[in-house]
Amino acid sequence: MDARYKSREIERRSLDVDGLKRSFLEWLVYSVGKDARAATRRDWFHTVALAVRDRVVDRWMDTTRSYYHEDAKRVYYLSLEFLIGRLLTNSLSNLGIIEECRQALDRLGLSMDDVTDSEPDAALGNGGLGRLAACFLDSMASQGLPGYGYGIRYEFGLFEQRFEHGWQVEYPEQWLQFGNPWEFARPEVLYPVQFYGRVEEFRDSVGERAYRWVDADRVLAMAYDTPVVGFGGDTINTLRLWSARATRDFNFGHFNDGAYMKAVEQKILSENLSRVLYPNDATETGKELRFKQEYFFTSASLQDILRRYLQHHTSFDNLPNKAAIQLNDTHPAIGIAELMRLLVDQHALRWDAAWEITRATFAYTNHTLLPEALEAWPVRMVERVLPRHMQIIYEINAKFLNRSKARTSGDNAKLSRLSLIDERGDRRVRMGNLAFLGSHKVNGVSALHTDLMKQTVFADFHEEFPDRINNKTNGITPRRWLKQANPALSELITSRIGEGWISDLEQIGALKEKADDVVFREEFRRAKRKNKKRLAAYIARQTGEEVQVDSIFDVQVKRMHEYKRQLLNVLHTVALYNEMRDNPTVSWVPVTKIFAGKAAPSYHMAKLIIKLINDVAKVVNHDPSVHDNLKVVYLPNYNVTAAEIIIPAADISEQISTAGMEASGTGNMKLALNGALTIGTLDGANVEIREHVGPDNIFIFGMTADEVNDLRVSGGFNPREVIASNPSLKRALDMISTGVFSPDDRNRYHPILQALTDGGDHFLVTADFADYCRAQEAAMQLYRDPEEWTRKAILNTASMGWFSSDRTVNEYAKEIWDVHPVKPTHEGDGFRP
Repeated sequence: MDARYKSREIERRSLDVDGLKRSFLEWLVYSVGKDARAATRRDWFHTVALAVRDRVVDRWMDTTRSYYHEDAKRVYYLSLEFLIGRLLTNSLSNLGIIEECRQALDRLGLSMDDVTDSEPDAALGNGGLGRLAACFLDSMASQGLPGYGYGIRYEFGLFEQRFEHGWQVEYPEQWLQFGNPWEFARPEVLYPVQFYGRVEEFRDSVGERAYRWVDADRVLAMAYDTPVVGFGGDTINTLRLWSARATRDFNFGHFNDGAYMKAVEQKILSENLSRVLYPNDATETGKELRFKQEYFFTSASLQDILRRYLQHHTSFDNLPNKAAIQLNDTHPAIGIAELMRLLVDQHALRWDAAWEITRATFAYTNHTLLPEALEAWPVRMVERVLPRHMQIIYEINAKFLNRSKARTSGDNAKLSRLSLIDERGDRRVRMGNLAFLGSHKVNGVSALHTDLMKQTVFADFHEEFPDRINNKTNGITPRRWLKQANPALSELITSRIGEGWISDLEQIGALKEKADDVVFREEFRRAKRKNKKRLAAYIARQTGEEVQVDSIFDVQVKRMHEYKRQLLNVLHTVALYNEMRDNPTVSWVPVTKIFAGKAAPSYHMAKLIIKLINDVAKVVNHDPSVHDNLKVVYLPNYNVTAAEIIIPAADISEQISTAGMEASGTGNMKLALNGALTIGTLDGANVEIREHVGPDNIFIFGMTADEVNDLRVSGGFNPREVIASNPSLKRALDMISTGVFSPDDRNRYHPILQALTDGGDHFLVTADFADYCRAQEAAMQLYRDPEEWTRKAILNTASMGWFSSDRTVNEYAKEIWDVHPVKPTHEGDGFRP
């Protein structure tokens, strides 16, 4: 090797300050094409990202080669969302070179914060489902597990949320506008994905009945790869995202005829598949587009998995021993039928053999008990869009029901519930049932959720397959959600117990003995106050509102949904506002209510609740009678970067969903890890959090899941009676109904009031209101004692070791996937162990 070339290669891998500085200057000139004097912050971000990527690529390739060399079994994680957030700081942190990068930029006269803040959040997800997927990718790489993520490379993601006169308005989230330095386009990795057409029956070479899918429209799926850096930089896994490409971009005939739009019509229709996350499915065309999206990425992923497998194997008999495919919720459930199609139609396997391989390869994670989230697609739509898959689903269903008849003793009602087809009204394909039947393991994401799965949505399937359902309580990565998001606290923790907690969060339990240390409590408070000052500045920039740093930062940040009960929180806010106005001489504990989260574009009730919160904020924040003792802010466009600012600053974590409706939650874990005290129902992972932090260090209120179920079985309750018996609640609702918060339209909130009264209050907001107020009062009283509050906050942080996503993926690896760590072999490249 030429000495100069070898020297340059070593330079590109250098992790010291001088090496990084030289790389930055080289990339700026020769790849970004800018002189240092003319470069913008965005130019510098791309420069630094490309230079850091250099230091990842060799390890990435070594990791992949090691998997091939060992013919290792790999995990393929199929998810419609990957909420990965910004990657520069995360990559630097996992490589262990944040300080070196900071110093190198400082020598160039640049601010590290200016550079990292120029990176947009990747618009690849929305809520907990996507963030869990991102945490799992981090943990799989950090644990050395061979793992791949598969999803869609959305051009615009969900949407950028802005507020106009308090209303949510959706704008395109143009995160790819200036390119993405982390991804590698793979134009050579293209797979055809078909839609529509018809199915032909014929006889194969041995006279057996066979089928071919013909006259279909075709779209091409093109791969984009992003390296996923594990902690320590030893293992680098892959996130592969698919972008839709037309088979024919441009029609010259139409163009020459003057039909300019028609000339590119096929390109536009094809590429819509990877345009946005969760297209509005309130219309038939929206439903069809979303269904096509799910099949698009699932089909491309399965074709890619089989291609990779066939590089080393000639028979599919060993596929379950070499590939573990995890369905992250029902979105990729069509993959069950797709793998059957690929094995039976394209690779000529017999049905029974293909079914055994399929079932042994797939596993399914259920994330919800809400029927609408389990997905059920109209049969007529599936027959039109994927005619061969509908045939396969019918055959799977017929074989299953025929075998089940004997066990059900002719119980037709049970057979109807077990069926993959809901025959009531407009016949629908039940994707949850398909995912369950086609998987060898099905897991819930918290102990309560898993128990409820067995009792409710999958009760009949659980009777049929009693060993199939298991629990895997969700977790979060401590690298992102403590080390990176909260350097003030993480540095304090490391100074006391060492840095082992970063890769083994159970070690954070050593902090429990520090809870009674007066000096440590003071330093813990100092770290929290630093984070609150940062959030206060962020709030001022985003909303123009000044908030008291020493007030209680009461935080509810999550997807907007009625079951998450942001409405309960805002009703308490109005009640507290009234108390403060009625008692101006009382020494109140100042409270800042902080909301954030997006509502689906077609979810009108959720959007109306957002408007109510903003209307309440407008009145409360400008009322001098409360003397700044109460502020309400709704931060727009909640994403990972915003969460990294909000969560470390939170004093109270609002986890107040109607019991039995939240599968797990991961925001509750992030907030508790950062020293927030939870006000919550016994729902989702709150149950396990209480077990770990202790009942004295969490504020639990409201009905339990069993009590909610009993109430509904008995016919519900009369919310009007509850409201009449609670003057504080009645007064708050009267203010809303009479237009105190909406003087321009006093009837604006009639749908909310209707849902709470004549609508039966399905989410039990009024039923839990009084107990919620009691929990809030207990929290405010505790906050008056800063030493005791801090002691409980420390115990929350110290008790969260079990909630690491490292623990979760290791449980998946041992009990579902049967995969083992693979240690890559690296030649001297300057990386730290």
